Amino acid sequence: MNDLKIRGFEPVREDMRKDTQDYIIPVRGDGRSAGYDIYTPIQIVIPPHGRAFVWSNVKAYMQDDEVLELYVRSSIGVKKGIVLSNGTGIIDSSYYSNSDNDGNLGLALWNTTDKEVVLEAEERICQGVFKKYLTVDDDKCLSEYRTGGIGSTGTK
Repeated sequence: MNDLKIRGFEPVREDMRKDTQDYIIPVRGDGRSAGYDIYTPIQIVIPPHGRAFVWSNVKAYMQDDEVLELYVRSSIGVKKGIVLSNGTGIIDSSYYSNSDNDGNLGLALWNTTDKEVVLEAEERICQGVFKKYLTVDDDKCLSEYRTGGIGSTGTK
Protein backbone atom coordinates (compact mmCIF):
# COMPACT_ATOMS: atom_id res chain seq x y z
CA MET A 1 0.00 0.00 0.00
CA ASN A 2 1.23 3.49 -0.89
CA ASP A 3 1.24 5.87 2.11
CA LEU A 4 1.99 8.95 -0.03
CA LYS A 5 -0.73 11.55 0.48
CA ILE A 6 -1.73 13.30 -2.75
CA ARG A 7 -4.92 15.20 -1.90
CA GLY A 8 -7.68 14.82 0.61
CA PHE A 9 -9.24 15.92 3.86
CA GLU A 10 -8.56 15.15 7.49
CA PRO A 11 -9.60 16.56 10.87
CA VAL A 12 -7.59 19.41 12.35
CA ARG A 13 -5.78 18.73 15.62
CA GLU A 14 -8.10 18.58 18.62
CA ASP A 15 -6.53 21.69 20.18
CA MET A 16 -7.26 23.68 17.00
CA ARG A 17 -10.94 22.76 16.64
CA LYS A 18 -13.37 25.65 17.09
CA ASP A 19 -16.83 25.76 18.70
CA THR A 20 -17.04 21.96 19.00
CA GLN A 21 -14.89 18.85 18.63
CA ASP A 22 -17.28 17.60 15.92
CA TYR A 23 -16.40 17.42 12.23
CA ILE A 24 -17.46 15.58 9.08
CA ILE A 25 -14.93 14.65 6.41
CA PRO A 26 -16.14 16.04 3.04
CA VAL A 27 -17.48 13.59 0.45
CA ARG A 28 -18.85 13.90 -3.09
CA GLY A 29 -22.58 13.59 -3.62
CA ASP A 30 -22.17 11.10 -6.47
CA GLY A 31 -19.55 9.63 -8.80
CA ARG A 32 -19.70 12.54 -11.25
CA SER A 33 -19.79 15.39 -8.72
CA ALA A 34 -16.83 17.77 -9.01
CA GLY A 35 -17.16 19.14 -5.50
CA TYR A 36 -16.68 17.64 -2.06
CA ASP A 37 -19.48 18.71 0.28
CA ILE A 38 -18.31 20.64 3.32
CA TYR A 39 -20.50 20.48 6.40
CA THR A 40 -21.06 22.77 9.33
CA PRO A 41 -20.44 20.92 12.60
CA ILE A 42 -22.72 23.32 14.52
CA GLN A 43 -26.03 25.09 14.00
CA ILE A 44 -25.60 28.59 12.58
CA VAL A 45 -28.20 31.36 12.80
CA ILE A 46 -27.58 34.22 10.38
CA PRO A 47 -29.69 37.35 10.84
CA PRO A 48 -31.21 39.19 7.86
CA HIS A 49 -28.37 40.83 5.86
CA GLY A 50 -26.01 39.57 8.56
CA ARG A 51 -22.84 37.55 8.52
CA ALA A 52 -21.59 34.46 10.31
CA PHE A 53 -18.33 32.57 10.38
CA VAL A 54 -18.12 28.82 10.89
CA TRP A 55 -15.14 26.52 11.21
CA SER A 56 -15.44 23.07 9.63
CA ASN A 57 -12.74 21.53 11.88
CA VAL A 58 -11.42 19.86 8.71
CA LYS A 59 -8.29 20.67 6.71
CA ALA A 60 -7.31 19.87 3.11
CA TYR A 61 -3.99 18.65 1.78
CA MET A 62 -2.95 18.79 -1.87
CA GLN A 63 0.05 19.08 -4.17
CA ASP A 64 2.07 22.32 -4.29
CA ASP A 65 0.58 23.34 -7.66
CA GLU A 66 -3.04 22.78 -6.62
CA VAL A 67 -5.73 24.86 -4.97
CA LEU A 68 -9.01 24.02 -3.28
CA GLU A 69 -11.78 26.37 -4.40
CA LEU A 70 -14.83 26.69 -2.13
CA TYR A 71 -18.30 27.53 -3.44
CA VAL A 72 -21.68 27.74 -1.71
CA ARG A 73 -23.88 24.77 -2.61
CA SER A 74 -26.82 25.63 -4.89
CA SER A 75 -29.32 24.62 -2.22
CA ILE A 76 -27.81 27.15 0.19
CA GLY A 77 -27.31 29.98 -2.30
CA VAL A 78 -30.46 29.70 -4.41
CA LYS A 79 -32.92 28.40 -1.83
CA LYS A 80 -31.65 30.18 1.30
CA GLY A 81 -29.91 33.29 -0.08
CA ILE A 82 -26.54 32.57 1.57
CA VAL A 83 -23.29 33.46 -0.21
CA LEU A 84 -19.64 33.37 0.79
CA SER A 85 -18.57 36.83 1.96
CA ASN A 86 -15.47 36.57 -0.24
CA GLY A 87 -17.33 35.13 -3.26
CA THR A 88 -15.10 32.11 -3.76
CA GLY A 89 -12.85 30.67 -1.08
CA ILE A 90 -9.29 29.98 -2.21
CA ILE A 91 -7.39 27.47 -0.08
CA ASP A 92 -3.70 27.33 -0.97
CA SER A 93 -1.67 24.18 -0.39
CA SER A 94 0.44 26.16 2.12
CA TYR A 95 -2.65 26.68 4.33
CA TYR A 96 -2.49 23.00 5.38
CA SER A 97 -1.32 22.58 9.00
CA ASN A 98 -0.46 26.29 9.39
CA SER A 99 0.57 27.48 12.86
CA ASP A 100 -2.52 29.67 13.51
CA ASN A 101 -5.33 27.12 13.02
CA ASP A 102 -3.79 23.90 11.63
CA GLY A 103 -5.47 24.57 8.26
CA ASN A 104 -9.03 24.62 9.64
CA LEU A 105 -11.37 25.44 6.74
CA GLY A 106 -13.40 28.46 7.81
CA LEU A 107 -16.45 29.73 5.93
CA ALA A 108 -17.54 33.38 6.04
CA LEU A 109 -21.24 33.39 5.22
CA TRP A 110 -23.51 36.32 4.31
CA ASN A 111 -27.30 36.26 4.40
CA THR A 112 -28.59 38.31 1.45
CA THR A 113 -32.25 37.95 2.47
CA ASP A 114 -34.65 39.87 4.71
CA LYS A 115 -35.23 36.74 6.83
CA GLU A 116 -33.18 34.92 9.44
CA VAL A 117 -31.56 31.78 8.03
CA VAL A 118 -30.79 28.72 10.14
CA LEU A 119 -28.22 26.21 8.94
CA GLU A 120 -28.46 23.02 10.96
CA ALA A 121 -25.51 21.09 12.40
CA GLU A 122 -24.21 18.55 9.86
CA GLU A 123 -25.80 20.46 6.96
CA ARG A 124 -23.84 20.58 3.70
CA ILE A 125 -23.16 24.27 3.05
CA CYS A 126 -20.26 24.51 0.63
CA GLN A 127 -18.44 22.37 -1.87
CA GLY A 128 -14.72 22.23 -2.48
CA VAL A 129 -13.19 21.58 -5.90
CA PHE A 130 -9.48 20.72 -6.23
CA LYS A 131 -7.76 22.29 -9.26
CA LYS A 132 -4.29 22.59 -10.77
CA TYR A 133 -3.03 26.12 -11.40
CA LEU A 134 -0.32 27.72 -13.55
CA THR A 135 2.34 30.33 -12.78
CA VAL A 136 4.04 32.89 -15.04
CA ASP A 137 7.58 32.57 -16.44
CA ASP A 138 9.12 35.21 -14.17
CA ASP A 139 7.09 34.22 -11.10
CA LYS A 140 7.93 36.13 -7.94
CA CYS A 141 6.46 35.54 -4.47
CA LEU A 142 6.01 38.00 -1.61
CA SER A 143 7.41 35.44 0.81
CA GLU A 144 8.87 31.97 0.64
CA TYR A 145 6.61 30.41 3.27
CA ARG A 146 3.22 31.00 4.89
CA THR A 147 3.48 32.36 8.42
CA GLY A 148 -0.10 31.83 9.63
CA GLY A 149 -3.73 31.17 8.82
CA ILE A 150 -6.42 33.21 7.05
CA GLY A 151 -5.07 36.29 5.29
CA SER A 152 -1.43 35.60 6.16
CA THR A 153 0.04 34.85 2.74
CA GLY A 154 2.73 37.42 1.93
CA THR A 155 2.78 38.94 5.42
CA LYS A 156 5.75 39.04 7.74
